[in-house]
Amino acid sequence: MESVLADALIGRVLDGRYLVRSRIAHGGMATVYLATDARLDRQVALKVMHADLARDAEFVTRFIGEAKSVARLSHPNIVAVFDQGSDGHYPYLAMEYVPGRTLRSLLRERGWFPADQALEVMDPILAGLAAAHRAGMVHRDVKPENVLLTADGRVKVVDFGLARAQAASGQTRVGQLIGTVAYIAPEQVTGGVTDARTDVYAAGVLLFEMLTGRQPHTGESPLAVAYKHVNEEVPPPSAFVRGLPPGLDQLVRAATSRDPRQRPASADAFLRAVRSLRGPAALDGAAGADVAVTSWQENFPPNGALVSPHDTAPAGGSQSGHTMVVGTGYLADAYGADGSGSGSGGGRGGRGYHGHEPFLQRWLFSRRLAFVLAGGAVVLAAAFGGWWFASGRYTPLPRVTGESEAKAVAALRADGFSAQAGTPVIDNNVTKGYVISASPSGRAVKGATVMLTVSAGPRMISVPSVTGQSLPAAQALLRKAGLRVAGTPRKVASSTLAVGTVAGTTPAANTSWPQTRPVRLNVVAGIPLPPLVNQNIGDVQSWAGQNNIALNVQQASNSAAAGTIIRQSVPAGTPVAPGTTVTVQVSSGPPEVQIPGNLTGEKFGQVQQQLQQLGFQVNAHQFGPGQRVIAISPTGQAPRGSAIDVYYGF
Repeated sequence: MESVLADALIGRVLDGRYLVRSRIAHGGMATVYLATDARLDRQVALKVMHADLARDAEFVTRFIGEAKSVARLSHPNIVAVFDQGSDGHYPYLAMEYVPGRTLRSLLRERGWFPADQALEVMDPILAGLAAAHRAGMVHRDVKPENVLLTADGRVKVVDFGLARAQAASGQTRVGQLIGTVAYIAPEQVTGGVTDARTDVYAAGVLLFEMLTGRQPHTGESPLAVAYKHVNEEVPPPSAFVRGLPPGLDQLVRAATSRDPRQRPASADAFLRAVRSLRGPAALDGAAGADVAVTSWQENFPPNGALVSPHDTAPAGGSQSGHTMVVGTGYLADAYGADGSGSGSGGGRGGRGYHGHEPFLQRWLFSRRLAFVLAGGAVVLAAAFGGWWFASGRYTPLPRVTGESEAKAVAALRADGFSAQAGTPVIDNNVTKGYVISASPSGRAVKGATVMLTVSAGPRMISVPSVTGQSLPAAQALLRKAGLRVAGTPRKVASSTLAVGTVAGTTPAANTSWPQTRPVRLNVVAGIPLPPLVNQNIGDVQSWAGQNNIALNVQQASNSAAAGTIIRQSVPAGTPVAPGTTVTVQVSSGPPEVQIPGNLTGEKFGQVQQQLQQLGFQVNAHQFGPGQRVIAISPTGQAPRGSAIDVYYGF
């Protein structure tokens, strides 16, 4: 079993020089080890080809060619290749060991990047690619898995296994697809010329993913995704993330143009455009967009022909399938443990989109001729899997991505494979306990061990305290912590904080919160309005004057005492800012009722009943045994409900 043989290398001195310490990553074609170079006394990452593939002379030749190509590059943003050799059936590459993590791993944790941080990461990526382009080399497999981030903030591009010197002679196989399908350029699908602009396309897709947390084209199969790259434009990032500046939309659109001639000519040109958008001032508004577009359009003369020092036919290429980060090592695909860098591919004599070939290519992929899609799918299927399926030793692996760990292990064992899960990985998009990825995937030797990367669930972040901050500052602090901010703040009242400042968050500060769920900010909209009903208007007017609140006083008859507030237009507890007008209804007292005249001399009982029917209270005052009314007070009119004194007797 391949994995058992590979593990046997631990503790062995390879080629009399490299002491193999531990395994970093394992893939379908190669295994990466941490080793010590005994000659120079330094740590290296040792990429060792599997013995089964080492018997393929053509594969070994390409493997060695990878080392020779990359060894010529020397740049702080490119992982260096130090040495190449062979120990028996184990060809190897000695590479720079870079402790850190992949950009894919960070994207899984964070989901997306704010615009300024996305551009900050893109800068060194493009700087490394630009160095390769100036040396006449093309990466052809730019993706988050091939970007390393170190603890001290360095960024390095790794696995130039697909790169080939453009200045060298040679041709590639027509129609063969190169690169991971999510980032594949249209010309890689259609068999056109692959050059520096191919890397620009993939880098543009990478920028889109960092800004939005998603890939622009998805589908049920790699073929469906490849078809979309050829026939559909990459959507603007602002379609998924509100508030992004127009400059970023235009930059992504230019870099991911389906026509290579409309893209920046190289990573250098793309880098200049990115740097023109760096910083808050450049990102603000359309001015930044004009600068970004101008910075790469300078590479185009009036007739539209591309000006590029590397505009020559490619010398060759390689095929790379899907690669995954395994749970036991952050460098699973960063060092190309899946064997990226083998195979060949590319264009046809440098013709690409020139001459008659583009007409044929566009005809084949036109929506108007959808009936040829089935035939095209067959061609693409052969392109993706030609050499992979060529070996009869490899059998299909069950698809376990998205399944529970238990179900995935059972499926693999049922098909004759071993399964091993590494340390669970935080993933914002995959439920806890479910499989994120498997390595190898697709096909493998019967009995091989499949490494499963299982989700630990979404990243949990402690909500920072933002009380007292301005709204923009609080939003920035939450985003810096890696949290999403809900779109509309909640308006709250505060007697101690200024209007417009943040009174807190929902959930509260220091709560452990999933990165996938938004945090809502509570913003002070004013002081709390006290309950005004049943208060005297004079007292309320004094309070309103002290707090710059305007009162709109309306009089209304009511049984309440005159001057008492009987209704308020804004509910108690509502935040009211200075200058707010609150309408109050104030009682002018009960309505006046006419007291009947000529009641004197009438019997007391009859007078009492008549006054009570009119809504008055009766206070009886008897003088002697008689029942005749002597006097009434008051007379004329009195408020309904008031007391009437009735004197009777004699």
